[in-house]
Amino acid sequence: MLDLVAEPQKNAPPQGGVYALGNFDGVHRGHRAVVKAAIDKARAIGASARVLTFEPHPRSFFKPDLPPFRLTPAATKIRLLKALGIDDVIVEPFTPQLSQLSAQDFVERILIQRYGAQHTVAGFDFVFGHGRGGDMKQLRNWLAPHKIGVTEVTPFRDARGEIMSSSRTRDALRHGETATAEHILGRAWSISGVVERGAGRGAELEARTANIALGEHLRPQFGVYAVHAARVGDPFLRQGVGNIGTRPTVDGKNELLEFHLFNFNEDIYGQEWEVELIDFIRPEQAFANLEALRSQIARDIEAAKVKLAARAK
Repeated sequence: MLDLVAEPQKNAPPQGGVYALGNFDGVHRGHRAVVKAAIDKARAIGASARVLTFEPHPRSFFKPDLPPFRLTPAATKIRLLKALGIDDVIVEPFTPQLSQLSAQDFVERILIQRYGAQHTVAGFDFVFGHGRGGDMKQLRNWLAPHKIGVTEVTPFRDARGEIMSSSRTRDALRHGETATAEHILGRAWSISGVVERGAGRGAELEARTANIALGEHLRPQFGVYAVHAARVGDPFLRQGVGNIGTRPTVDGKNELLEFHLFNFNEDIYGQEWEVELIDFIRPEQAFANLEALRSQIARDIEAAKVKLAARAK
């Protein structure tokens, strides 16, 4: 028998409630439909509504050498899920032990024994257990003898009949299609992180910038974007322009988000900021010298202001 708990848990897991199951990377409109169904069911039966998700993402666990792909790293995902009105977000550590657990054992040992689920909710394509051996049909079959119900949420489609999905969102961002990504997510896609101190070239280029490492975020199309930005937890959005890539004219190595905020001159080093990609302006490119780069930055700022003004109308 596998020992599921690799390390002693500090707190006893919650018992009972309705559980929305999934990875929820992106917390897109389809994911929100799953969470809403869980909340609705929980309110109907007088139970707590919970999300049960997994970290690290199983894809990161099984294929650690693949390029970064996360739409929402763990902290961002949890924050977005909580904002939907769920009572609790439970993060189940995706350990080697859990990865080897059969689908039926996952149902019996995790959902029933550990969490005492009263009802479960998941999307139509939810799979689980070793080798992705369990699906929604099997989930119903294994929970039915325990009088635990299952709600299967059908595909969430847009007006064109296309399914809202994380993979479709990733594809859109890799092509700089911010409007498509926003359509699927129901909000602008963002990158968040701690602002790092850079080389200090902002004054020389006449545009003070802040840097955020991309970390495990998906790499969208490298280039320049019109952006909104705010300190994490602060509702006030500031307008600006950002470049995602390696900055080939002055660096050429480190992948990061560098952003400049209009009419803003505060010291924000060490603070956690979130930057939304509003509209793509141009691909990243190398310039012959800093003067050429300075001139292009000025044009990028004007282009960003035009795009953001048009969005505000």
